[in-house]
Amino acid sequence: MKLDSDLQAMDMDSLRAEAQKLRDAIRAQRDQKGHDLCWYLPELWSVLPEKVQPQPEVPEWSEFIQHCAAFRKSLD
Repeated sequence: MKLDSDLQAMDMDSLRAEAQKLRDAIRAQRDQKGHDLCWYLPELWSVLPEKVQPQPEVPEWSEFIQHCAAFRKSLD
């Protein structure tokens, strides 16, 4: 299946709903705080119509690194 070929079959209402779903998902990721903000992705956030410069709220280095290490260990 060719990537995004499903878009060709969608009517305008379906395309609007898909765009809204994608925007909602990007905003949810952008607005996460603390350990929930796993990735800083301003390139992704820039596709949204609102132009904001979020200031990530992250834990102190020692706590941050502990959680990063725990996440990596959980993948083994």
